[in-house]
Amino acid sequence: MSDQKKFPCIQVAAGEIHPRVITCGDPARAERIAALLDNSKCLAKNREYWTYIGEHKGVPVTVTSHGVGCGGAAIAFESLWRAGAKVIIRVGTCGGMQPEVTAGSIVVATAACREEGVTEKMIPLSYPAIADTDVVYALTKSAKENGIAVHKGIVLTQALFYPSFLESTVKLYAKAGVKAMENEVASLLVVASLHGVKAGAIIAADAPAFELVGVEGYEPDTDKVTQAVNDQIKIALDAIIAVELD
Repeated sequence: MSDQKKFPCIQVAAGEIHPRVITCGDPARAERIAALLDNSKCLAKNREYWTYIGEHKGVPVTVTSHGVGCGGAAIAFESLWRAGAKVIIRVGTCGGMQPEVTAGSIVVATAACREEGVTEKMIPLSYPAIADTDVVYALTKSAKENGIAVHKGIVLTQALFYPSFLESTVKLYAKAGVKAMENEVASLLVVASLHGVKAGAIIAADAPAFELVGVEGYEPDTDKVTQAVNDQIKIALDAIIAVELD
């Protein structure tokens, strides 16, 4: 396998990864998730893309980081598909957009609003970014079995991290019931859907979204977020091995 051509950026070759993949933005978090696997092995570390393989409860699993933002993340998702991914679950953080989605809350994404400026270059915006129903079911079932409360609903994938000086549509999306705002889910769901990959996401809120409270009101609760991230990883690992491969 080492003689095979490596895909750009993620620097792994076709067949090197396992088809069940957990992704996250932070390379350090990928390393942390990989440490929870049995027989863990690092395949590659290049830029923000760190990839590991191992086993969870006897089932082979891959863990890959994708960095911040849909542009770089889409490279990872496309490359993972080409390398053999069949199921991808993103774990990450977000800003809450509903009163009940407070610091430490966990959201299972059912779909994503495509405001990230990348996927529209792949296919028109009328094409929806929808999570695979098998993955959503596996995540909610895993959460229940682990005794962890989660919210479920639509999320907003934004290109920006800091709020714009101009009036944005974030408040409008909040009025429409969108649960949380983050930076990569839409690209995962679109890329996966285009290639027949089962995909979904589970994200932990660290605070209310910037554009609802202002930068000054952004005050993550470190202890609550740490616990939520630990919980979402546990949920995702049990869910990824429960999803059937087509």
